[in-house]
Amino acid sequence: MTGGGAGEAPISSSAIRMGADALNAFLTDAFPHSKPGSRGHVVSAAPGHVRARIDPNEQALRPGGLISGPTQMGFADMAAYALVLAHIGPVAMAVTSALNYQFLRPCRPGPLFADAHLLRLGKRLAVMDIRIFTDDADKPVGQANVTYAIP
Repeated sequence: MTGGGAGEAPISSSAIRMGADALNAFLTDAFPHSKPGSRGHVVSAAPGHVRARIDPNEQALRPGGLISGPTQMGFADMAAYALVLAHIGPVAMAVTSALNYQFLRPCRPGPLFADAHLLRLGKRLAVMDIRIFTDDADKPVGQANVTYAIP
């Protein structure tokens, strides 16, 4: 746990400030120009963990009929953003400072899920591990290490 500034509640990785419904409402308000469903949505939020889902459409496919890399990376970034906000509250200007993505298996069309786990939450940086999978969480199609800068 790290302390906040004067008059602020400390930031804690053992409690959340926003649940799934609040996170989805915030994301809808923060990104009003996103097409519905293009960003994915938060399924659940708990201390240290967020699960998200996206149902990619045909525009998300690359040649060969696989879900494109930009779709996978954008989804991993959304899950990381939701995980940070779940712990720090609705801070729109928390931003990605690093994202490293590994493609592990072909990503066939269908629903994608992201399991985002908080590795470290500090006053200025949050570090997360995101696993992207289709129908089997034990066989991820991608993995991301994401760092967010917290204002």
